[in-house]
Amino acid sequence: MSELLQQIVNGISLGSIYALIALGYTMIYGILRFINFAHGDVFMIGAFVGFYVAPHVLPLVGGSLFIACILVMVIAMIICSVLGVTIEKLAYRPLRMRPKLTILITAIGVSLFLEYGGQLLFGPDPKLFPKLIPSTTVINTRNLVVGTNSLVVIVTALALMLLLRFVVYNTRIGTAMRAVSYNHRAASLMGINIDTVISFTFILGSSLAAAAAILYSSVYPSINPLMGIFPGLKAFIAAVLGGIGNLLGAALGGMIIGVLETFVTGYISPTFRDAISFGVLILILICKPSGLLGRFEAEKV
Repeated sequence: MSELLQQIVNGISLGSIYALIALGYTMIYGILRFINFAHGDVFMIGAFVGFYVAPHVLPLVGGSLFIACILVMVIAMIICSVLGVTIEKLAYRPLRMRPKLTILITAIGVSLFLEYGGQLLFGPDPKLFPKLIPSTTVINTRNLVVGTNSLVVIVTALALMLLLRFVVYNTRIGTAMRAVSYNHRAASLMGINIDTVISFTFILGSSLAAAAAILYSSVYPSINPLMGIFPGLKAFIAAVLGGIGNLLGAALGGMIIGVLETFVTGYISPTFRDAISFGVLILILICKPSGLLGRFEAEKV
């Protein structure tokens, strides 16, 4: 019990990263009603962008890690946004009127292309991510040690989630996104450009994945072209747990998965770290398929 508070802090830090990735899944599902399984690999690309950009940014800012971290994160978000829009235009848009299974298979194909293309481009060997967050201790008591890594991750993730909420609920493009998520045809008849809304959704989701990649790589500094598989799957589970299509649900689901994973690692065994997430997925699909905050929707046949 003396470690409980420490495990909660660690779990919230990890869950914040899962939440950022899960928001991308849930937004794309809310607009297009399909799961973008390539989203985890966009996360991986964001990590490698940070890996190659950081050595060039650090000398420009005089070695200031916080400024370098912000600049690297912004660059990674921009590049991953371009990648996300490109994937949508080349792979998903031509299939938009096809059955959802066709787009789902295409998403898996794009995921495999990014993973093995990454191995060809970056090399299959793990790489050490540059240090972008100073390793100092902010709180140090008998039962709790909080470093700058955890604080930066939690604060940055919270700020990005609040910014996303502002965009979705307090801007015209956010209103258009919500309209399209309710009814594509009605939104189109009201003069909303569906293609623009979908592209903007991919921009938001991919940029959040890139930000999560920089935070994740700063805490777990070994990166490789297959690193997006498990974080992507766990973020998808978090989105399903919270109620896929629900922004608050995705954030809540990410936090729950992060805390559960940390508790299992600390109190049971690291062997079951990944298994707990899939156990939660099975349980939620059996007991409450709509998720914790999702709404049940009757399907017309």
